[in-house]
Parts: sequence; C-alpha cells; structure tokens
Amino acid sequence: MADLRTTFAGIRSPNPFWLASAPPTDKAYNVVRAFKEGWGGVVWKTLGEDPPVMNVSGPRYGALHSADRRVIGFNNIELITDRPLQLNLDEIKQVKRDWPDRAIVVSLMVPCEEQSWIAILKRVEETGADGVELNLGCPHGMSERGMGSAVGQVPDYVEMVTRWCKQHTRMPVIVKLTPNVADIRPPAMAAARAGADAISLINTINSIIGVDLDMMAPLPHTRGVGTHGGYCGPAVKPISLNMVAEIARTPETAHVPLSGIGGIEGWRDAAEYIALGCGNVQVCTAAMIYGFKVVKEMISGLSEWMDAKGYATIDDFSGRAIPKVTDWRHLDLGYAVKARIDQSLCIKCGRCHVACEDVSHQAITREVNGVRHYEVIDEECVGCNLCASLCPVENCIEMVPLAVGDVDVRTGRTIIEEPLPWDRHPANPMARVAAE
Repeated sequence: MADLRTTFAGIRSPNPFWLASAPPTDKAYNVVRAFKEGWGGVVWKTLGEDPPVMNVSGPRYGALHSADRRVIGFNNIELITDRPLQLNLDEIKQVKRDWPDRAIVVSLMVPCEEQSWIAILKRVEETGADGVELNLGCPHGMSERGMGSAVGQVPDYVEMVTRWCKQHTRMPVIVKLTPNVADIRPPAMAAARAGADAISLINTINSIIGVDLDMMAPLPHTRGVGTHGGYCGPAVKPISLNMVAEIARTPETAHVPLSGIGGIEGWRDAAEYIALGCGNVQVCTAAMIYGFKVVKEMISGLSEWMDAKGYATIDDFSGRAIPKVTDWRHLDLGYAVKARIDQSLCIKCGRCHVACEDVSHQAITREVNGVRHYEVIDEECVGCNLCASLCPVENCIEMVPLAVGDVDVRTGRTIIEEPLPWDRHPANPMARVAAE
C-alpha cells in the first residue's frame, strides 16, 4: 500500500492533504473535526494584530454554478480572522499538543513593518506550531490597508518581509503568493532570494462573481453595495497549475518546495499538482462545499492510483511532469493528428459539426448521402481537439496521431521522426536566415 506520508519544508504530516488558511481553519473546533476525518495538516486562518479586523455581518460568499447547480467558482469578501489574537494562539497550542502527528502552520498578516512581524512571530513560536505561512496574497480588504496582495505584487516587498521573518524565527517560513500579477516568477524568485523554506500558491483571484440585475449591484452586496473579492474553486485550477509549473521549471526557484492551492476537489487534482512539483496540496472550497469527509476519498483515491502506477511514495512522482512543460516555440510543428468519430458511440447530437462549422475548420460533415452522419474530413482537419472537447459522449471522438511516413493530406507534408520546432521550421524567416 502506498505511503502517503510527507515531509514538506521540514514539516511532517501523515498525508499531503492540508486545509488551506480560510474559514474551515478559523478555530479549534473546526480543526479538531478535520483531523478526526483524516486531514494531514492545516494552515490556521490568517492571524493579525489586535484589535481584530471587522468582517461584514452579511453575505460574504458568492458562487458560479454549472448548469446542474454544481459550484465551479467561489467568491468571498471575508477578511482574516476576526477573533482575538490570544484566543487563536491558545487554541493553536492546545490543538498541536493534542495532535502532535498533524501539521499545524499558522498564516500571518501584519503591517509591513519589521517590528510587527517580529512581535507576532515570537508569539506564534510559543504555541509549538510547525511553521508560518506569510499571507502576501489576499486581494481584498487587507490589500487596501497595505497588506496581503499589496505586498505580494511587489517583489522587493516580498523579499523584504520574507527576509525579516527568516531572520527572526526558527520556524519554517512558507510564502503564499498572489496570482494577481502579470508574471508569477519575479515574486517567487524574490521569496527564494530571501531564503523562503517553501512557496504556496495560489491565493484567490480578484473578481466580481456576478451582478444583481434587480438591484444593479455586484454580488454579494451589503446594503445594496458590493466590492471585489477573492475567487477560488475548480475554475481556478488551470491558472494555478500554470503558475506552479512556471515556478517549478524556473532555475532560480526550482529548488523551492511548493504547496499547491486552487480547485482541488479530489485525488486526481492533487496528483496533478504533485506531478508538477508540489510536495503537498491545500484545500478550501471543496471542504466548504462537501464537508471535511471529502478527504477520505482523496486519501483512498490517491493511494489506490499510486498502487496501480507503482509509486510507493509521494516523492516517487512529485515533479515527474515538469520536464514535459515547455514553451510554445519548442513544440513539434511537424506532428499532426486527426479526429476520429466512433460511430457506434455517436448519439447524432451534432455539437461537433456545429462547433467545427461555425468557429473552426469546417472539417466535420453533417450529412452523407442525404442521411445525418458526422464524419471527419481529413483534408480540412487541423487536429485542434475542439470537437473532442465538446462531445458529450466520453471517448466518442479520439485524436489519432499520424505515423512517421504518413502524408498529412491537409498540408501535403510527410510526417518525419525528427521534431520540427519553430526555430528550425521552414516557415520561420529567422530559421531561413540562419540556414543561409
């Protein structure tokens, strides 16, 4: 049976599934219940200075739903903990004493002054917590006060705050980054330069979840007025995976342990993050929607998949996908695939034809000999995968690669074994100049 134990930035936990800093980790009552269900660790909801912040006493959440009312995106305008600092610290100390085998990391956010960080780090150390996570990513409320993403968006500030914390605590320092930047690499490199023990990402994305068209106000609203909030849930997973991969394959940051956050609902999501270099994952939205028991499926599913693949430990497949992440210019432009429709599975809905006809390459028939029939026209098919992506029947449409020696009837080119990237492609004028 697979061994799911992890050691992340020197912090041990029985499995890679941690609860992220958020409402599910706001108090001992929640955290204890989570540990009883099997969560390997928690990042305690962000602590700040006293007096505590004031949250709105009204709607704090908004949701983006799929057609079947499943939550695919989640928005919140809640701030950091609104409970007294000492109460949180006392609970952290007691929970760590009662659950010594579980990871307890404390999220922190204080004004961008060295003395403020020194003071709170000292108090957290006294709880026996395993580490701290610097919340440099919260995009609403606190950022307007010069904290959260207001710090995380400026690499110099990321480096400065991280360096302060590394100088003034013995605990591992995890830096949580904001996705609200043009390029995630500069703040990640800043954290690495300052000696961060790990990086976690992503924090939530700046968003307005929707508009109440009766009140003409953003959702959620307080007495008819709304504001931007933080977006999370399954819909943000592709954004987070890309940012994780960019950090994992950048030489200046490749050595830094990563904790993946964003849209993790099941074991497969976690496995994808780990394959891109993460040492563990953090979950919030799934726990809020399905409850703490969701971790049981995550644990069993990941364990069974690892057994089937022959992976004995998390380290056995962590980062295995990174070498296959590249820049577009390195892709093989001599490679070609064609769509193939399994007529025995086709339900004749026509979605593939409509999509290809209206917005793609007119490469799928609607009728053959006067009868409704959907078939790929190889002379027009560019292998774009749009039809397979939209088909409601799993495995009905397959993308089949042409073999070496085959001729692509659309282009007339013969498929060769040697990759043909853009820098050597005959259509690239710079490649022609280099050849001459």
